[in-house]
Amino acid sequence: MVENMGASVGSASSRPKNASHDVVVAFTCRTGYAPRVFKALITGITGQDGSYLADLLLAKGYEVHGLVRRSSLLARSRIDHLYHHDRLHLHYGDLTDSGSLERLVGTVRPDEIYHLGAMSHVSVSFEMPEFTQSTNAGGTRRLLQAITGARLETRFYLASTSEIFGSTSSPLDEESAVHPRTPYGDSKLEAHLATVKARENDGLFATCGIAFNHESPRRGENFVTRKITKAVAAIDAGIEDHVALGTVDTVRDWGYAPEYVEGMWRMLQHDEPGDFVMATGEGHTVREFCEAAFGHVGLDWEDHVRLDESFTRPVEVHAPIGDPAKAHRELGWKADTTALDLARLMVDADVEEIKRFLAH
Repeated sequence: MVENMGASVGSASSRPKNASHDVVVAFTCRTGYAPRVFKALITGITGQDGSYLADLLLAKGYEVHGLVRRSSLLARSRIDHLYHHDRLHLHYGDLTDSGSLERLVGTVRPDEIYHLGAMSHVSVSFEMPEFTQSTNAGGTRRLLQAITGARLETRFYLASTSEIFGSTSSPLDEESAVHPRTPYGDSKLEAHLATVKARENDGLFATCGIAFNHESPRRGENFVTRKITKAVAAIDAGIEDHVALGTVDTVRDWGYAPEYVEGMWRMLQHDEPGDFVMATGEGHTVREFCEAAFGHVGLDWEDHVRLDESFTRPVEVHAPIGDPAKAHRELGWKADTTALDLARLMVDADVEEIKRFLAH
């Protein structure tokens, strides 16, 4: 892994029409027939989705560039396993700083940009609404302006979200009405609309992936699914006794993050840009997730879950279920891992992590 401010590695070329899903690493350049490596830029590369996407793109032969924020602590555990990869390059910058984005885009000149970086915790957005807005909506506009300013022919993916639908009735698809009810949802709707505008007014290949909740063992510990599975592992090991949750009645459409980053990549290989819902199409309650997670190690969730109203959101969005028919029809994408299988998968990973910790 190379960490710098973006050494130039050549200008971006047009992609071959109908590029094979497995042959994006070498193609005919405008100036001849010499093969070259496809370049991708990922904002939010140290997050759950960014790390899985980096794994996927490197496996496909891409040169991957990632935007990271400078801080006193290195929060890069999700990409530690890629540290010595010679096709991974990290660059310091920030979505709230247009200058760093302009320099990065203009220097790297990526073929594909995956904009995953955001202030992504819904509950925290109520406490930090201005920062959420500046990072999520403002950051997207700054990045789009950097692309335009660099006169760059690239394909742009925005990580949109089911939170833009808010209280709209399910099932939810690309044509459903938007009605966000959280500062996070507001900010992501603005980012979504800015991306659509860049596509329709400026001719940019700009795609919005409207992803419903997707989880994994790399999920942050302040998200309810990971909070539950880590608690299961700790309780099973005798380290903890219970976990506090705000509610167990909330319904979510939970999928598996590695499958969702595959969908992101497929969107940028599609012939035309557009909006695509990524979801399982199934809703499950937090109670059901708890039952599957605790039951996987032979525990009764009701013996170990305590309800605490301090963990509830000021405004709750109930039962958002996605309709992924368009993504399946046009991209051949489908979520295969169910929410309850996901709970068991995450418990297994957290149990192994606890074992490694105790062994040391």
